[in-house]
Formats: sequence, structure tokens, C-alpha cells
Amino acid sequence: MELVVDLPNRRATRKLAAALAPRLEPGDLVVLAGALGAGKTFLVRALCRELGVPREERVASPTFALVHEYAGRLSIRHADLYRVESGRELAELGLDVARDDGALVLVEWGTPYVADLGGDALVITISLEPRRAHVTATGPRSAALLAALGEAAELLDSGARAG
Repeated sequence: MELVVDLPNRRATRKLAAALAPRLEPGDLVVLAGALGAGKTFLVRALCRELGVPREERVASPTFALVHEYAGRLSIRHADLYRVESGRELAELGLDVARDDGALVLVEWGTPYVADLGGDALVITISLEPRRAHVTATGPRSAALLAALGEAAELLDSGARAG
């Protein structure tokens, strides 16, 4: 199943974050894909705010640091794997351990590493023309999350559709 959510503006992206955040649990993996400038980091920032990360705390792309940590309703690890070239480099980041320890792991550019990160990921691919989020699942937990997200009234009002 795929859920497609139109994202014509930042408000729609915030609505997606508002629908997803209360459904996230410790150990969940959300992988974000899409072209440069598609809005992956903006969606992560919106998720962090919905999860209680204070507005004073800067939520930015960890392109050079590779991983940022935030505390909200859940412990959050935000990674950008754009510059990671191997599974060994990925292992050194400890995202699989953080996930096992109950952190929510949000990963930009992580599609090639889903299995290395423990599998079972909610994958959000943002397309630009038209700007949409294509949400899929790779395992049972993420499939349940996708189903719950597909039933979210706040998304249905904005033209989300299952495919």
C-alpha cells in the first residue's frame, strides 16, 4: 500500500507531521527520500516540533555532523546519510543501537540502508512536480503505522489517498 499526500505548501507538510507524530513509538524508523530541496529537513523539523522539541532548539540538516540528537516525547536521532559511502561508515554512527535503545530514528537519504538500519521503515519520498509525499512501509510495524496514518482525518481533509 502507498499513501500519497499532496504537499502544496509548508502548512500541508506540517499537517503531515501533526498526523504522524502521535503515532510514532520508540524504535520506529522513518526514512526520508527526495531531491535536494524537496523538504526532507523541513518535515523532520515539523516532526520534532510535534514531538515536543522546543522551538529554541535548532533542528537543521546534519549533513556534516551526520547525526543530531533531540529530546522530546521520544528520544530522537536525525541522520543525513548523503555523504555515507558504506555500511561500515553507517555502523559507526550507531543508529541501529539507538533504535534498539528506543530512539526514534529519522534518516534523510537512507533508502539504500534500510536493511542495515534494522528494516521495517516508514519511507516518505517527497516528489517535487507536483509536490507530494509518497509514503510506503517495509515491514509489519511500519505497515501498521501507514494504515493508521491513512485513517488520519487531518490528512484525509487535505486530499490524501491510498494507492
